[in-house]
Amino acid sequence: MSAVKVQAKTTGTGLKKAMRSLDMTLFTVCAILVIDTLAPSAAIGPPSISWWIITLVLFFIPYGLITAELGTTYPEEGGLYIWVRNAFGEKWAARTTWLYWINVALWMPSVYVLFSGMFAQLFFQEMGLWVQILLGIVMSWVTVWIGTRALNVSKWVPNVGAFFKALIMVVIGIGAFVYASKNGVANDLSFGALLPTLDAGLWFLPVIVYNFMGFELMSGVGNDLENPGKSIPRAIVISGVLIAVFYLLGTLGMLMAVPLDDLGLVEGIIDTLQIILGDSGFGGFVVTVLGIGALYTFLANMITWTIGANSTAAEAAKENELPAIFAKTHPQFKTPVSAFIITGAVSTVVLVIYGFMAGTAEDLFWTLFAFSSMVFLLPYLAMFPAFLKLRRSDPDAVRPYRVPGGPALAWIMAVLCEVFIVQAVVFFVWIPGEPIDWAFAAPVLIGVVLTIAVGEILLWVAAREKAR
Repeated sequence: MSAVKVQAKTTGTGLKKAMRSLDMTLFTVCAILVIDTLAPSAAIGPPSISWWIITLVLFFIPYGLITAELGTTYPEEGGLYIWVRNAFGEKWAARTTWLYWINVALWMPSVYVLFSGMFAQLFFQEMGLWVQILLGIVMSWVTVWIGTRALNVSKWVPNVGAFFKALIMVVIGIGAFVYASKNGVANDLSFGALLPTLDAGLWFLPVIVYNFMGFELMSGVGNDLENPGKSIPRAIVISGVLIAVFYLLGTLGMLMAVPLDDLGLVEGIIDTLQIILGDSGFGGFVVTVLGIGALYTFLANMITWTIGANSTAAEAAKENELPAIFAKTHPQFKTPVSAFIITGAVSTVVLVIYGFMAGTAEDLFWTLFAFSSMVFLLPYLAMFPAFLKLRRSDPDAVRPYRVPGGPALAWIMAVLCEVFIVQAVVFFVWIPGEPIDWAFAAPVLIGVVLTIAVGEILLWVAAREKAR
């Protein structure tokens, strides 16, 4: 084998590239296809089906095409950080990376609150809130340990997770059709009922936008991708189709089986499976098996996102735009070990703090989810303008894949994506025509402001380190 071929198949650290086309597809499906927010999105009611389709056409497809162009044009390790840096400079890239990284650390508590609630529902229904919080802390550190292993080992966690997610969505979707044929449909799913409405259901509309995010994650580990010019667009197209089908199937299945008034944010998945399959005998056994599979997908999801986000943060730290502590890597596996440890610490602190503020696991889940999701969506406000800026400022860059349709269509796609992100950020705390619930909105907004402020402090510390 020639030296050129050897170099093409190794990372900058000399390790063999770990992510092939199939790995990237499964990695992306696992990242974007999230079961933990299926119940909140279905909570919109029958109009959620039309909102899924609208968001798919006007946001998900343009977002995927734009990500494919950026990821193949600038395939360096760091993904979103690299794109924003090339477009707007290092400071804005560092701010974007901070928000992108910290949202995962803030999102992890909500995922493991749901994990604990589902675990209690399956095995220990009398489990108290603080025991569930303790379990969430344990799972946060399990995520840290797995994420710091070698990527060619840890990648199998999301790969298997993608299979379980697809299986659960298919069981819910097909099982609901069988159940409805015998027992009737739980909600009105007539054509008129499926049409989009502008009412209190918009409270959960940002969840649909949120559920479609994550295409750029594979570019966060760009040095580990094999032939990114071809594999990134291929993975985006295949995973995008699979994700859209599974989301629609799962949402429709929930609405067919569970009356909207009985659809809980934490209990929704298990309740749906118990209605479809029964909660005793063989049906109860299958529900338990699928429930364990769902618990595994929560872990797999966090592994996927922490790998991408921590790799991006480490790259920013190497460029001296985040404090140097984020750049420390594992001596053997070359994974961003310090970023992972800080992620686990933040998750632990947030779980404890919000545990004192919430009355139930459902309250705790939604407050944490809204808080982390608002932070999560903020970096994307820079991504789509960066795409347009790089088209203009770096026209000579080799673009193995280019968004079709010319400059006009590229502008339309980027603007549409930006509008969807803005409305999602706003709708997490305020629905037009409805009064703001300050008991809910105030802690969320205060958390977001504090998160941005801490980021500015860390950027100042990094600037001093860089100056020295």
